[in-house]
Amino acid sequence: MTGADLFAGPAPRWFNIPAHRPFVRDLAQGLFDALADGGPEALSQAVVLTPTRRGARALADAFLAAAGGRAVLPPQIRPLGDLDAGESPFEPGELAARLPAAIEPLRRRLELTRLVKTHEGLLRRELDASAALELADALGGFLDSLQIEEVDATAALTDLVEAELAEHWQVSRDFLETALAAWPERLRTLGVVDISARRVRLLRALADQWSARPPQGVLVAAGSTGTAPATADLLRVIAEAPQGCVVLPGLDESLAGEAWSNVDEQHPQGAMRRLLLRARITREDVETWPASRPFQSQGRWRRRIVNEALRPAEDTADWLNVIHALRAEGAEEGVDPIAEGLKGLSVVTARSEEEAATAAALLLRETLETPGATGALVTPDQNLARRVSLKLARWGVVPDSSVGAPLSACPVGVLAGEIAKLAAEPLNPVMMLGVLKHPLVRLGESREALEGRLADLERHGLRGPRPADWAALTRRLAEKIEDEGRRSGAAGLVLALRTALLPLTDMSEPAPAALRAEALAQAMEALAADGAGSPGRLWGGQGGEAMSQLLSGLIAEAGALPPVTPRGFSDLLVRLMGEETVRAGGATHPRLRILGAIEARLVRADRLVVAGLEEGVWPQGAPLDPFLSRPMRERLGLPPPERRVGLAAHDFAQAACAPDVVLLHSERREGQPAVKSRWLWRLETLARGADLDPLPGRPELLDWARRLDAAETYAPIARPAPVPPVADRPTKLAVTRIEALTRDPYAVWARDILKLYALDRPDEPVEARARGTAIHAAFERFATDWPKALPPDAPREFARLYLEALVEAGAPPESLAREAALAREAAEWVVALEAERRADGRDIHVEQGGQIVVRAGGRDFTLTAKADRIETGPDGFAHILDYKTGQAPSKKMVETGFSPQLTLTAAIVARGGFAGIPARPPGDLLYLQVTGRRPAGRVETRGNAGADSLDAAERALAGAVRLLEQYEDPERPYLSRTAPQFVHDHAGDYGHLARVFEWSTSGEEGEE
Repeated sequence: MTGADLFAGPAPRWFNIPAHRPFVRDLAQGLFDALADGGPEALSQAVVLTPTRRGARALADAFLAAAGGRAVLPPQIRPLGDLDAGESPFEPGELAARLPAAIEPLRRRLELTRLVKTHEGLLRRELDASAALELADALGGFLDSLQIEEVDATAALTDLVEAELAEHWQVSRDFLETALAAWPERLRTLGVVDISARRVRLLRALADQWSARPPQGVLVAAGSTGTAPATADLLRVIAEAPQGCVVLPGLDESLAGEAWSNVDEQHPQGAMRRLLLRARITREDVETWPASRPFQSQGRWRRRIVNEALRPAEDTADWLNVIHALRAEGAEEGVDPIAEGLKGLSVVTARSEEEAATAAALLLRETLETPGATGALVTPDQNLARRVSLKLARWGVVPDSSVGAPLSACPVGVLAGEIAKLAAEPLNPVMMLGVLKHPLVRLGESREALEGRLADLERHGLRGPRPADWAALTRRLAEKIEDEGRRSGAAGLVLALRTALLPLTDMSEPAPAALRAEALAQAMEALAADGAGSPGRLWGGQGGEAMSQLLSGLIAEAGALPPVTPRGFSDLLVRLMGEETVRAGGATHPRLRILGAIEARLVRADRLVVAGLEEGVWPQGAPLDPFLSRPMRERLGLPPPERRVGLAAHDFAQAACAPDVVLLHSERREGQPAVKSRWLWRLETLARGADLDPLPGRPELLDWARRLDAAETYAPIARPAPVPPVADRPTKLAVTRIEALTRDPYAVWARDILKLYALDRPDEPVEARARGTAIHAAFERFATDWPKALPPDAPREFARLYLEALVEAGAPPESLAREAALAREAAEWVVALEAERRADGRDIHVEQGGQIVVRAGGRDFTLTAKADRIETGPDGFAHILDYKTGQAPSKKMVETGFSPQLTLTAAIVARGGFAGIPARPPGDLLYLQVTGRRPAGRVETRGNAGADSLDAAERALAGAVRLLEQYEDPERPYLSRTAPQFVHDHAGDYGHLARVFEWSTSGEEGEE
């Protein structure tokens, strides 16, 4: 048959374009040739139905190419609509007008959420708005399946659950029965129908109309696999029209009859077999499309090999016979069909998703080096597709991509999400900074002016513990910023932010979601307002338009939802934004595309990069059904999960038959080992069975990918060793800094010479620090208020002092109940200790400061100390105590001088360095470790009164003097981490400045 007599034969007319052929190009050429003799208007009067909109656009371009540069009016190309893929069908005139309108997708989700919340009692659990929305989406998917498959489950559900099955399936059955009764009633009340139900009714009405009054013009349905019954029946009607035909994508005409009979749901030909059976035709009734008949040895054998590799599992035991038969067939043409078919097919194994994305981008970029060549990435993995798009941007290349980004990842979506989270925690410094640092935020001034005020607010107001309220934040700024202009600027920014958030924060809790959406829109506009009060770029672009539509929809439709808390609204908004896809506009490269698996059925390029070939990605795992088990779905007449695998296998086979195709997979995904796709594994197994070398790879490509951003030479830095002038070196150090000079001299250089002080983190956790501060404060107040005799009910008094100090230190209110229990335990232990130590009438000195001057290297050095507690009494000794809520230094660390705080304090006491405390020999050197647990406290002795403590003090002072003398040497560097307490602990206030992790893991630390 030639193109000229395409419609001359009897109906029904079924054609096939083999998988190795370029579908849209052959389709366009075949129709162009068939209608060439009918005049220029013949082609324009034809109607062609494609599965997707992108396929329709590609076909229109193909007709222009088929015309060879001449002006041509293409056919009327309409997307038939793939029900399973969510594509909208075209709506033929009066038929569409007769049907009720379809419910808007957002309104449907919200109405189903309301239904779930209304009947959550049947599920025996209470759901928040986000969880209800998640279950509503699952319910919507179940309803879609029923409607697409045209299954009436109302009666079947009653007998679905057998008595011996688990109770939760009975709960699901009861809920679904109620939902199936309530949902149609709600739709009737609203005057709308479900989207899937309307599509099915439209396709049915169209099939009935064309069956009764067949179109007399050319009518072609191309590229559809007819997965939905309504679509399949419409295809049968089109094939029987006077000038109608159906063109299938990639029917395997060579699969043996027995293997064809064994085709199951997971096989790539499963959908084709179901379609032909429903249309009551055989494979022999399907002819090859005329324009696809030119002989191509490589493509024909590739198709045979891919189809054999993906044949039904029970038939793979016959692979060796199949290989022998193929080679016998190829011998007649003088070729090895397997080697010939595998030409142009290569496999790239990347280490990670990131490397896979880089390799894919390099392959596409390499394609552009050939003039006129086209390339396409085919993957169902949208995250991988987005990564490849970003990597292509380094060369200024923007591919024509059908993959967008979720609204939640767009700038305006990020801002909306941050504001919604901040409304739930208005004083959270991290969330506050997330909003104020967003590039869309202006608050009535330029971004540059705003950033100046924001720097002061962050540095002096938002770093450290979370402020208790707005007034506390303002007081903190007043205390820390001396310059009045900067202070008022930062305070004004706090007021502006608080005012912008008022629509959200002044709302009752919980509140209607519609009101929260309206308040969110107001807050966004207030935050984004420029000097003229305009929201600027907030609602501009694709993302702004999508955000505006989502909030408008919520304001109009969220009345169906129950009231939500601020946190519940934040979770709800994030989930809704995650389902909204925003596609980038603007110019794209004409020769590069990024395609989904379904779109690639029709669109072909000179090079295809087929990526995401890992189990769970391509093919995807079976979706979890929270309502029905697999046997229950089958008893209802719903398709098994394996059907999706079969459709995905067909899409893979179509792509793998391209002349130049690179199969790309990753060994790891999300940090975990990944399993190679079963299809890739089968192809490699078939090649090994044919005694061929493994499928060729592209090692040079992976080498490019790994070297693309790698430094030409890697020379790890050495341990930093700053050598400041002696005149700049400190002559006054606290005893705690002597420990730092021993363990990490670099930290002394950074803090005591450069005066670099560590910044607190925003929203710094305060519990551990507050507990230590409170213990010191409680001991101090207890000794000050009752210096001699203990008060009545002393444990209660100490516990009160501790809890008051905790509040003053900024401990979060929710921690106080737990701390109260710990305080009671600790107070009993503390009071018993106090009674024992005060029994001889000793004097207690708390939080006393002292110092002495020592000579080292020709200069005077001042050693300072602040003692938590010094006790002097009739025994003539000065006992030194230090409070700890954590682990106390070991006796060995104290004796070796690595933790000299107590011993150096004792040396200062012995020399009369504390005002009001005459020189005395040091007594007991003690750590009081207070935990409130069991035991509630512990006394750790690091020196006994008398010669033991005095000797330890003198040795510590001599060691400190020797250490200070060493740093009087102008050549002595302040090395990083000379004696770290924990070798593999790279933390610390100055570890990042010293780049400890870099040089210590490169082997430099081995010199310690």
